[in-house]
Formats: sequence, structure tokens, C-alpha cells
Amino acid sequence: MAAWGERLAGVRGVLLDISGVLYDSGEGGGKPIAGSVEAVARLKRSGLKVRFCTNESQKSRRLLVGELRRLGFDIHEGEVTAPPPAACQVLTERGLRPHLLVHDEVRSEFDQIDTSNPNCVVIADAGDSFSYQNMNKAFQVLMGLDKPVLISLGKGRYYKVTSGLMLDVGGYMKALEYACGVEAEVVGKPSPEFFKSALQEMGVEACQAVMIGDDIVGDVGGAQRCGMRALQVRTGKFR
Repeated sequence: MAAWGERLAGVRGVLLDISGVLYDSGEGGGKPIAGSVEAVARLKRSGLKVRFCTNESQKSRRLLVGELRRLGFDIHEGEVTAPPPAACQVLTERGLRPHLLVHDEVRSEFDQIDTSNPNCVVIADAGDSFSYQNMNKAFQVLMGLDKPVLISLGKGRYYKVTSGLMLDVGGYMKALEYACGVEAEVVGKPSPEFFKSALQEMGVEACQAVMIGDDIVGDVGGAQRCGMRALQVRTGKFR
């Protein structure tokens, strides 16, 4: 086996997943994973470029960063690549007006987006808002469009919080795909465009970056398909 120094030769930037890598979310603001606060501080002192690349879609970046800072992390909103702002850019560029099936705590990210007379559906990890009524409304909007557009903020199967595993947006996305006969456009990991956006914001090429995450598909597989190196941690959803 090649030494770690050889495997990571030429790395100038590190992309860090958040949930399951830095902390487990939950009641009271969640709990940092052992050693993660110190690891982030050490990375930042090393001279490497550091960016946080998350599929978090239950919280706005402001709320997420505030939660992490209270846990002791050195992190700022401008260092976070997350699906809601990326989705807003897509909606604006394409003139799309979404019906939002999202968590209340992330709605503020869409304040500047026109949601009247929807011509697409945006689905995220809506938590308890994934009721039959709300799913059926999203279904009805899509079925009423000549060219239905379904945008999903990530497509994860599940994630880990302090109380255990939680169902993620992917299952609900698949239900709408099946019912409506459409294929969702994914904004978030493992979308290549999402990773490329994070790399551009960090100012490094794919071959100069390493992604660290707990999801073998979304984090590791997605990064590798973009030409990055990737490491899977044994925390979070790792099994």
C-alpha cells in the first residue's frame, strides 16, 4: 500500500462533509464527533484550502453555521457549499417558479424566488412536512405541467442524528419520480455540477482536492467521478 503522503501528494484543498463527519445533528444543537473540532482547526492551520460541502437541506446556511459555531467549529457561511443556494441559482437562470416541498427552516433561502403559478417542484429533506397531503400536492403540480420539472436537493437514502438513523429525501424523490413518470434533477451531492461549484469556490482543480465524507455513494463516489480523491470516515452513516 502506498504511504498516505504519496496518496495525498499534490492536494491543495479539502472538501469536508458536515453531517456524520463533523457532527451528528439532533436536539439541543447536536453533538460534535470526537476530534472533529480540532481536526478542522488543524486543517485550517495547515495552509490547505478548506471548504464545507454538505447536502443539508433542513436548515438554512445561516442556521447550520450558527449551530456549528456554538459547538466550537471555525466555520463561516461563505465557506459552505449547500443545495438551497445552488438550487436558487438554477431556478433563476431557467426562469422556474417552484412549488416548495421543503422544511420550514430552509424556506428563507428561497425568499427572493418567485413561487407564484409554479412550473416546477423543488423537494428537500422536509422532515415532518412529508405528509400525504404535501406529497400529493407536489404530485398534482407535476402532473398538471406539460413538461414537469422535479428538482431534488440531494438524493440521500438516510443520515444519522444523535437519536439514530433518519430517512432522507431520496425515498420521497423516488416516489414522485415513479408516480409522475419523471426523472429528478439532483442539486447537491453526488451531482458533478455541485462538486465543480465547490471546487471553483475553493479555487483548486479536481486533481488537487480530496473529499472527506461518510457516504460511499454521495461523497466518495461522487467526488471520484469528478476526478477528486476521496476518503470515507467510519462515523455517521458508515456501515
